[in-house]
Amino acid sequence: MQPFTERVVEIIKNIPEGRIMTYGQIARAAGSPRAARQVVRVLHSMSKKHRLPWHRVVNAKGQIALQDDESYTEQLFSLESEGIEIGLNGTIDLEKYQYHP
Repeated sequence: MQPFTERVVEIIKNIPEGRIMTYGQIARAAGSPRAARQVVRVLHSMSKKHRLPWHRVVNAKGQIALQDDESYTEQLFSLESEGIEIGLNGTIDLEKYQYHP
């Protein structure tokens, strides 16, 4: 596993319950500020293997980025079950819920 990928996996593993981080924020914390798409790739390919709390990662606007209904709903319910409030337009208050390691 590449060093950047290892850092991304560790950062995601350490997002506490009831908190979120953005793709770009994780990329910056892992040392590559322009690699948000790589964070998406890591989540897609390694979430099950490393038991990552993938549902705690959202886009820069505080929105669930998944497009298909089933995955969107799964992420929505997972976040709500941790006490995260989702606005009517599907947006999460980053000031309230964003985790800053």
